[in-house]
Amino acid sequence: MSTVNKQICGKTKEEWLQEYPIIKDICTYKEAVWCNPFKEPFEKAILSCPLTKADIKAADARLKRFAPYFKVAFPETAALDGILESPVQEIQNMKSVLENKEHVSIPGNLWIKLDSHLPISGSIKARGGIYEVLKIAEDIALEHNLIREGSDYTLFNTENFRKIFSQYAIAVGSTGNLGLSIGIMSAKLGFRVTVHMSADARQWKKDMLRKAGVEVLEYKSDYGIAVAEGRKAAQSDPSCHFIDDENSQTLFLGYTVAGLRLKKQLEEKKIEVDNKHPLFVYLPCGVGGGPGGVAFGLKMIFGDAVHCFFAEPTHSCCMMLGMATGKNNAISVQDFGLDNCTAADGLAVGRASGFVGSLMLPFISGCYSLDDSRMFHMLTALADAENIYLEPSALAGMYGPVLLEKSFDFRNYIKKENLDSSMMHSTQLIWATGGSMVPKNEMLSYYKQGQIS
Repeated sequence: MSTVNKQICGKTKEEWLQEYPIIKDICTYKEAVWCNPFKEPFEKAILSCPLTKADIKAADARLKRFAPYFKVAFPETAALDGILESPVQEIQNMKSVLENKEHVSIPGNLWIKLDSHLPISGSIKARGGIYEVLKIAEDIALEHNLIREGSDYTLFNTENFRKIFSQYAIAVGSTGNLGLSIGIMSAKLGFRVTVHMSADARQWKKDMLRKAGVEVLEYKSDYGIAVAEGRKAAQSDPSCHFIDDENSQTLFLGYTVAGLRLKKQLEEKKIEVDNKHPLFVYLPCGVGGGPGGVAFGLKMIFGDAVHCFFAEPTHSCCMMLGMATGKNNAISVQDFGLDNCTAADGLAVGRASGFVGSLMLPFISGCYSLDDSRMFHMLTALADAENIYLEPSALAGMYGPVLLEKSFDFRNYIKKENLDSSMMHSTQLIWATGGSMVPKNEMLSYYKQGQIS
């Protein structure tokens, strides 16, 4: 059967191309922008949403209960009293670099949220991955009557607790960063933990996990196969909990807490967020759990005043494809002949989360894709301009503010949202997802690649 006539979710490739012109750009690895025509006003969107602000507050409360544990188990968290959080800072120099290089004028101020520097595992995955491990541990401790309401959670750092947890296993499929957060946290608590890693996972991440006592299983295929194999293996072990980045509501809720935390940080910096002072947030997106959870938390806190965009590599823009067609995880980039090969290893995902795609469709503002070379150029520029070093995937969000001026679709979105007069008072926020754990020699290689014109 020819590629043209092959059926993809009931249609030929040619039929998809005719019905959804953006797929033409996707199929040719062209940088593309998709502004969400299904986005609804916040108050309408939440009516059919299964999650609430109360769920986010409950997740936040659980993380606070574990704060005393973190202070003793991970001394680097003591400075923030055991709260796992990252700084947010203005990057005025980088704004000037982008404006000069791209010949645009970026409205408002440019800020960066450094989840790249979250403690313990140094990426956005520390939010969701660590949170789900904590919930598993807490549930087991309650089941064994090891704790009750008001208990001292430093007990989780004792040999008695580790002995109980050693009777249980945790598994996950990952391209790297989620595996790091879950592996490090699970091993520290005493769980038997296995990380199933795809071919594009960095060697240093595998080495770090093994050093922490984690079993790492490697696959020659991509993220989807690693997850499928991990899920399959866990099903044969009744003591094993498989953490599912594609479908886990618990994982998702861990990410949502970022909304509460960012609100407090922006208030401390006297940054207003309302309809006259809109907040634009750009989030690198792989399978969608991390950026989806963060975006959902932001929407629940800021409502219509926040506008969230997912950023993906041109070779792996599965969320854009799934959302634009309405097929979510029923469709993949490989269905259209894309190779799903990108240097942004955390974003090397060919099929998006159906859970995230369907949940976020009424909330998300849109998606865009960018070439790997652009990520590397911005990586080097950010290092030079602000002395901030990130891994390539974390730079995917940096191109968003540029598109506000360069993209017809973005300009049309601003007009549709009646934001023309508010943009000069806007805040542009880049969500930096990882980089602080990258070995110096590897980071130097990234930096040099960004210098190549």
